[in-house]
Amino acid sequence: MPRRTPKEELQSRVREIERFYHKNGRMPSYAEIGDLLGFRSKDSSFKLVGKLEKLKIIIRDKKGRLIPKSLGMPVKVLGTVEAGFPSPAEEELTDTISLDDLLIKNREATFLLKVSGDSMKDAGIMPGDMVIVDRGMTPKSGHIVIAQVDGEWTMKYLEKRGDAFYLVAANVKYKPILPKSELKIAGVVTAVVRKYM
Repeated sequence: MPRRTPKEELQSRVREIERFYHKNGRMPSYAEIGDLLGFRSKDSSFKLVGKLEKLKIIIRDKKGRLIPKSLGMPVKVLGTVEAGFPSPAEEELTDTISLDDLLIKNREATFLLKVSGDSMKDAGIMPGDMVIVDRGMTPKSGHIVIAQVDGEWTMKYLEKRGDAFYLVAANVKYKPILPKSELKIAGVVTAVVRKYM
């Protein structure tokens, strides 16, 4: 059997870490990387992590924990599709993209919420959808936000009248919400994820 090139060896190691990440929902520790890849010393794990950081495959947070940057199973982008009138579609591989890279800018400050209720349906956000929320973004008028208003949590458009902020639904059935005492913004909705099957 021919020996693997250094590039093939690295790809194989990344795949092992990727498998661990998708199976366990977290990154392996340095000791677990050593066990996964058959390293004899922890130093080998540190060297590999350093290499993967340089390649921007993983990053470390402020506490030194490993965070995947492009382990999100890249998907092929085959071109564009006309959503109006039909046109000849040619399959052309234009790129590959990780959905994490496409949808998440600030990984450490990002979380997902499942949507219930129809107050944002006219913004294209339906019950059962998942919204991606960035708690590191500065909320501005016109953003869709996750907010706690007078002790109750909701998702609405943030609007401003004079110096006062209030919340507006994307459904005419719901009236604007004017806080009586308190409005706290937990994060800004940056994307919606919907499965059809």
